Amino acid sequence: MVNSEGSVSLAVFDRMALYARKLYDMKAEGYAAVSSVALADALSLNPSLVKKDISFAIVKGGKPKVGYNIDELIEDIENFLGYNNTKDAVLVGVGKLGQALMGYQGFEKYGLNIIAGFDVDENIVLQEINGKKIIPVRKLESAVRKLNIKMAILATPQEQAQAVTDILVRAEIRAIWNFTPAHIKTPDTVAVKNEDMAVSLAVLSQQLKEILKKESLDSG
Repeated sequence: MVNSEGSVSLAVFDRMALYARKLYDMKAEGYAAVSSVALADALSLNPSLVKKDISFAIVKGGKPKVGYNIDELIEDIENFLGYNNTKDAVLVGVGKLGQALMGYQGFEKYGLNIIAGFDVDENIVLQEINGKKIIPVRKLESAVRKLNIKMAILATPQEQAQAVTDILVRAEIRAIWNFTPAHIKTPDTVAVKNEDMAVSLAVLSQQLKEILKKESLDSG
C-alpha cells in the first residue's frame, strides 16, 4: 500500500473514494459512528485492510466498541483525498458526453469545478450549456494560461484528442482526465487518468462470465 518512495499507492486512494461514498450513505441513514469492521462488511472488504487504509487519513482514532465518529471520519478522508480543495477545470469537447459531464452536479461534492467548455462547433460556442459558457477551442491555450487552470477534462472525438492534448500541455495543464478512447501522449509532468469504457466493459463481461460459470457449476 506504500510504495518504495514512501508515498501512498493509487489503490489506497481508489479505496478511500469508495469509503467516502459509503460513509455519505451511512450518514444519510442516521449513523453517528462506524467501525472499520462495519465499513468493511458493507463493502465486502477485509477489515484489516480497511483499518490500515483509514490510518493514513484519520486525525483522531476510533473508540473501542464504538468506532469512528462518522462526521470526523468523513472530514479526514475528504482532506486526505483533497475533496475540500476546489479544483477548477476546463472541459474540451462539448458533445453529448461532454454536456453530460458538464451537467453532473456530483463533481462539486468532490471538489471539481468545471468553469467552461471548449468546442469547435460554431452552433454552440458562445452559448451556455448547464450554466457553463462554451468558448471556441482557438482560445483554449490563452484562457487556460490566463485563468491559471491546471486540470482539463478531455471529451473530444478520438482523432482530435492528441492535438488538443498538445495545446493543453503548452498551456501548462498538469492533469488530464481523458474520456476519449485515444492513448494520448504527455510529458511526465502531466498526470493522466484514462476512463476507457471499452476496457471497463471487457472487465465487467469477464466478471459476468465467471459468475454465470460458478452458478452453472453450483446448480450442476
